[in-house]
Amino acid sequence: MNLTMSRRKFLGLVGAAPLLAHFNLLAEPIKYRHKISDIKCMVLSGGRTYTLVKVIADSGVYGVAEAYGSPSVGTKEQVLALKPFLIGKDPLGIDAIYTYLGKGAESLNGSRTDGSAHMLMRAASGIEMALWDLAGKILGVPTTTLLGGEFREKVRVYDHAAPRDMLDKGSCQEWAHKVKSDPSGFTAHKIGVNNTDPATDRARDLGNRVLTTRELSEIRQGFENCREAIGWEHDIMVHCHWEYDLRTSIQLAQAVESIKPLWLEDPLGVNYSGSWKRLVEASNVPICTGENLERREGFNDFLVNQALDILNPDLRNSGGFLETKRIADMAEVYGLPVAAHNTGSQLNTWATSQWAASIRDFIVCETTTGRGGWMDQLLVLDAPYIDGGFIRLNDKPGLGVELNPDVVKAHLADGETWWG
Repeated sequence: MNLTMSRRKFLGLVGAAPLLAHFNLLAEPIKYRHKISDIKCMVLSGGRTYTLVKVIADSGVYGVAEAYGSPSVGTKEQVLALKPFLIGKDPLGIDAIYTYLGKGAESLNGSRTDGSAHMLMRAASGIEMALWDLAGKILGVPTTTLLGGEFREKVRVYDHAAPRDMLDKGSCQEWAHKVKSDPSGFTAHKIGVNNTDPATDRARDLGNRVLTTRELSEIRQGFENCREAIGWEHDIMVHCHWEYDLRTSIQLAQAVESIKPLWLEDPLGVNYSGSWKRLVEASNVPICTGENLERREGFNDFLVNQALDILNPDLRNSGGFLETKRIADMAEVYGLPVAAHNTGSQLNTWATSQWAASIRDFIVCETTTGRGGWMDQLLVLDAPYIDGGFIRLNDKPGLGVELNPDVVKAHLADGETWWG
């Protein structure tokens, strides 16, 4: 017997069994009454790109979600390439559809979700989430209910906000005032690490993955200025973009330790190595990563080796709602909480928040929205979008929102048409 496979299957089944039993109980009376009749996709642009997916049943009911946007190269084509594997399927058979998506294609022996097709996961994830919206509408209940129910009625979200000059206390005070007066009410902020100029810092080498002594000193001072300005009622995350080697990552964690960051994000390379475990062991700051990891298998080594403190999946990469819920279930076994990476549209922010409400040990969801621009008008909502730094759930079927056609049409990428 293959013990590794048995263990993986066991973990997946344990995590998903109560959820799927609940879903099947709701779905049984109307199974096979609906069939998927069409898949549509369109791309919006404006700062970033946003790839939206629509799955339509033969009754005319449909679900919408977002596949990965920036970079969006090939994502729409991948979604449409999977259309033949969806037409005619019962849209309530989500787990089976996802698991076997693309199986039997002439150009690929496996499925699009078994690890053999690489970033086709971005297309599969968007389709999977649209199916959950569709299922909720068919069954007349919120998607969060189908995912097991609410652990919270509102989900905390955080923004990307930083002072113009972190080394200037006046600039930090201006930033803090702006943040505290923001109508969205964010109380958590992700701030990147600044680098010195090689022209003035002779130790700075653009080719290596090391922070100079001066950089470490200025990073410490800059983040301490931010903490002094914003106070202790706001959280700060330190963002690294996978830029550093192990020793530098440890030094960076030490440099920002005094401000008690919510986490240090992505200091090392994307994939698992023993260095992640060494970093977690050496750091007093929680280590967070995971936005580019796919499926349970992508998180497995991090979990088994206790090589992170906070999981940070992006549902558009990790496999959509159910697969990422299974990842969260695995994390719970190890006593590790979950956050959510999200640079997507208002639609994806909303969808991720509905998913997050069903996760017991969830912390906070990222967003690049909430700034009052056109993206905050993408959805038709009955209540404020972000209020007090939170997104509230509603009790409408599916994800509980519809796209605003006027806003969509005004921001279609070149060559795209409104799907109607």
